[in-house]
Amino acid sequence: MRKTTAAILAVSAIGALTLAAAPARADSAGAAVAAGIGGFALGAIAGGALAQPAPPPPVYYAPPPPPRCWVERRPVFDEYGVEIGSRPRRICE
Repeated sequence: MRKTTAAILAVSAIGALTLAAAPARADSAGAAVAAGIGGFALGAIAGGALAQPAPPPPVYYAPPPPPRCWVERRPVFDEYGVEIGSRPRRICE
């Protein structure tokens, strides 16, 4: 609200100054240059006062899902390759 009020005051002040100025003569280009510079300054002041912050960037992907884990019974082998039993093992993908 404060920036908007400042912009409105700046616009009204510059508008009052241009209405109170003496009329330009046809043989002088100085008034046209001054009006161009004043218009640029007025646009910069109003644009800066009314500018809003940039929106947050979009999210393109979701985080990966947590790993799936479960317990399976796996065989246990001795040194000769003979199965001697089984043990529970945690398996994760």
